[in-house]
Amino acid sequence: MTLRLSRFTTLALCVLAALILVPLAFRHGWVWFPAVLAVLLSLLGLWDLAQPEHAIRRNYPVIGHIRWFAELVRPELRQYLFEADEEAAPFSRSQRSLVYRRAKGLAGDHPFGTLLDVYRDGYEFIGHSSRPVPASDPASFRITIGNEQCAQPYSASIFNISAMSFGSLSANAIRALNTGARMGGFSHDTGEGSISPYHREGGGDIVWEVASGYFGCRDDEGRFDPERFARQAREPQVKMIEIKLSQGAKPGHGGILPAPKVTPEIAQTRGVPVGQDCISPPSHSAFSTPLEMMGFIARLRELSGGKPVGFKLCLGHPWEFMGIVKAMLESGVVPDFIVVDGAEGGTGAAPVEFSDHIGLPMREGLLFVHNVLTGAGLRDKVRIGAAGRIVSAFDIASVLAIGADWANAARGFMFALGCVQSLSCNTNRCPTGVATQDAVRQRALVVPDKAQRVHRFHANTVQALADMLAAAGLSHPSDLGPHHLVRRVSTTEIRLFSDLHVFLEAGELAEGRCEHSFYRRNWDLARADSFDRAA
Repeated sequence: MTLRLSRFTTLALCVLAALILVPLAFRHGWVWFPAVLAVLLSLLGLWDLAQPEHAIRRNYPVIGHIRWFAELVRPELRQYLFEADEEAAPFSRSQRSLVYRRAKGLAGDHPFGTLLDVYRDGYEFIGHSSRPVPASDPASFRITIGNEQCAQPYSASIFNISAMSFGSLSANAIRALNTGARMGGFSHDTGEGSISPYHREGGGDIVWEVASGYFGCRDDEGRFDPERFARQAREPQVKMIEIKLSQGAKPGHGGILPAPKVTPEIAQTRGVPVGQDCISPPSHSAFSTPLEMMGFIARLRELSGGKPVGFKLCLGHPWEFMGIVKAMLESGVVPDFIVVDGAEGGTGAAPVEFSDHIGLPMREGLLFVHNVLTGAGLRDKVRIGAAGRIVSAFDIASVLAIGADWANAARGFMFALGCVQSLSCNTNRCPTGVATQDAVRQRALVVPDKAQRVHRFHANTVQALADMLAAAGLSHPSDLGPHHLVRRVSTTEIRLFSDLHVFLEAGELAEGRCEHSFYRRNWDLARADSFDRAA
């Protein structure tokens, strides 16, 4: 009986207060406020006892609501009061602070030594040289993307904005990103939502991502429309075409933009009907085999006027990518670039199981792609980009050292826009106006100021990379190799990346002399005429 009374103590006190205060309120006007409050809390408690949905509220009327309030403010309390500086969720406070400082042009130095535990497993660093060289001009950190099959190669920065669609991001966020890209001379990937008017406003270089929904280049049935594609792809602002096979945060998963979110603006950008569900299928309808995919790449290259064409994927079945490479050898069609997205990549919303348990992490995927292209004798024809939780100069260096030619970042540039990692991207209530279509909320994002921050974040990060390379005795990112980076593998042992990872020799897969069992076995299973394994 005591336990039962304790559960209802709060409700009993509210009812008692109401019985005492309401009569007093008729004699003393100032008592009306607490009297009304007591009555409302009493009614709330009675409703809690009667409602069938929440057991806690039935057992703990009135006071049970504290649980929901605590859950409501838990992310903010954790982020600002209880989260450790190096605790990644998914980015640590230190990582976010680094981006904020660089975006604002503040000093990136920090006092009193590293906060990292340099003796923990997984700690990584770059070996420095006894003969450091002067830091190179970061403006020279560019690569040419486009092999001999490409008529309009693109000179790209080694650090660019990864795929984020208009619709996922606000119009002001797209404006600021693209304007910042123009100011800094780097590229901005559209994401699968196609090229919006806000991309065009900024005048920055665009990488147009063409996904399974063919947004911006589709017919009324949702199939690829070559005329619509050519019309946009030949615009001077579009520098490269990227076919999206899969995305790190939700590989193998299509998507749906619900009808209420398909505004006239988004409908016009994507080429879909207003007020109807906008569906992204899990796979492409323009091709169904690796050889057909090579034909599609050749077609896009022709329709775009010879611009670089490549594809983005998060690695899944190894034999499927090897089948794509075999199709390159068999057809003679070689893409200009491949972007490797990691399972740690971000998204506005994805099923938990997809985010947590599907897809290869970026570094393993990058190493695999680099090795297969090398083993097939095609590495010198195909540039490789890497994307997946990259925000610092060391993050860039760590992927360049194991096979990437350049790095992309999405959430890093979101932080530069002012994102505070509130984890509310899927609610349309982003507090900083970055990931929302609410006109009032996105007004908080002032485009000229945030475009400057995007520009500064890029410039200061690439400058930091130049300084790191100089300390290692290197003048250009292309000089960086796996023997320059080191990882701690136990409390008593460190190893060079070149000793940690397998690196194939040029042509050994294609020539049948590969001795590494994993690569040899999956190469034998791969088929150019199908994504299925060989029998």
